[in-house]
Amino acid sequence: MSTPIILASTSQYRKQILAKLDFPFSSCDPRVDEAHLVHESPTELVLRLAEAKAKAGALLYPEGLVIGSDQVAVIDGKIIGKPLNHDTAVKQLTASSGKVITFYTGISLHNIVSGHNESHCETFKVHFKHLSQQQIEHYLLREQPYYCAGSFMCEGLGIALFERLEGKDPNTLIGLPLITLTEMLASQGYDVLAQR
Repeated sequence: MSTPIILASTSQYRKQILAKLDFPFSSCDPRVDEAHLVHESPTELVLRLAEAKAKAGALLYPEGLVIGSDQVAVIDGKIIGKPLNHDTAVKQLTASSGKVITFYTGISLHNIVSGHNESHCETFKVHFKHLSQQQIEHYLLREQPYYCAGSFMCEGLGIALFERLEGKDPNTLIGLPLITLTEMLASQGYDVLAQR
């Protein structure tokens, strides 16, 4: 019998990304406080939260491999997260216009039985076009990406906001770096290409 895989996330986007690997998994709500700590770097923040989510999810199951992930964007040296409303999203996209924004995505894999935990941070750069206020308003009203770090969904109309993307794995930008995840799973004896 195959090792259970658990995604410690309620994000529909992360569930959709993980489903690309075509193996069965369950998901849970890790209920982790995502507040930033004072003087915490973007890398430290996403690694801490990804690990906290994986370990919180592990408390809900007797065995398996639990995946935790967290993401923030950095604009002009400032960490930003999900806008949650229209006005904040306008500010985020206005600040991103014509700039290169770096996304930091933490991923953690926790083995419930052994207690082994492995975490990584993947970075991904987004080169934004120069955007008019009208373009920003029209985009936000059409896609309403208020629960996405950086105020866009690159898997949808948001792709039109960019000049180019720069990174190892395009899935990282949506919130779950699959290339790194498959390597982490393999290190725990779970080969995604050997599953049936």
